[in-house]
Amino acid sequence: MGEYCAPAAAAVAEGEQPVAVAVLPLPPAARYQYGDYDRCSTKQVFDNLHGNISLDPLAREFVDTEEFQRLRDLKQLGLTYLVFPGAVHTRFEHSLGVYRLAGEAMNNLQKYQGNELGIDRIDVQTVKLAGLLHDIGHGPFSHLFEHEFLPRVNPGSTWSHEHMSALLLDSIVDKHSIDIEPDYLKVIKEMIVASSDVSTAEGVKEKRFLYDIVANGRNGIDVDKFDYIDRDCRACGIGSNFQHWRLLEGMRVMGDEICYPAKDYLSIHKLFTTRADLHRTVYTHAKVKAVELMLVDALVEANEYLGISLHADDPEDFWKLDDTIVKSIETAPNDELKKAKEIIQRIRRRELYKLLVLNLWIL
Repeated sequence: MGEYCAPAAAAVAEGEQPVAVAVLPLPPAARYQYGDYDRCSTKQVFDNLHGNISLDPLAREFVDTEEFQRLRDLKQLGLTYLVFPGAVHTRFEHSLGVYRLAGEAMNNLQKYQGNELGIDRIDVQTVKLAGLLHDIGHGPFSHLFEHEFLPRVNPGSTWSHEHMSALLLDSIVDKHSIDIEPDYLKVIKEMIVASSDVSTAEGVKEKRFLYDIVANGRNGIDVDKFDYIDRDCRACGIGSNFQHWRLLEGMRVMGDEICYPAKDYLSIHKLFTTRADLHRTVYTHAKVKAVELMLVDALVEANEYLGISLHADDPEDFWKLDDTIVKSIETAPNDELKKAKEIIQRIRRRELYKLLVLNLWIL
């Protein structure tokens, strides 16, 4: 089948000889350099918290992988939705939100101190990618997998989602042949683990402040918190008057550290008080903890047969783990999973563990 050509078709209709038309192939798409930003090459994603989010070409390469799309099946708050029905948001939209806020933070710093700090397009791109990819290493049901399940089956485990994010990032780049310089990739991974126990950011001598934007290991004020606090409050119906845009607009770098105007002390206070409220009323709600303990027991029972914990050591297998593992256990015909299925059935039927409070008097 040839290309349809209007002039040629008209000539044939009039009884004339058809006109030969050469159809030239389109030139190959231009390869954008690291950090280039062109509105024509971006993809718009609408977020119900931040509005339109513009994904640059390199960010899209990471987003359009099965490893990143897996975040759609990881609820941000794990099993909290069984108590707060609106808490069904996922790590996927949170990651996009952090990408957006990391870009805003860098744009503001570049606008007010770009020449002074030597901020360039490479710095902006690197911080944005760190924000986008900082949570790809989370396991099923978020922190429950890391802090409750793995210590039960592997006592003394030092596994962390930050470290897995770095390993998974290497795997994604190799598997999908993403064109990114090894030096840039190394910095992205260092930014992701900046707030963890294995952080190497303290040894950085140049532009140390860049490592505090996504995951701030020095004072805990970072765009990761800006997003999840607003997002969790909205999903759970918790009132919040924290305004992250004030801190984004006011941040400046002094002594290679991100600082804020003294007049914004109330905004910082609200950041941490709102986070404390979320911990008291949502994250550690008695029924939420009961459901979490039951699911951990179910996963422990299923681990010997399914080898769930073994997937945590290999990024090639780890990306296959997500929240749907509960449905897999629940519907499996295997007798080896009987105890695990019984516990999950109790969760479905709201037959939850009871909280036992002991008052111990010391005389």
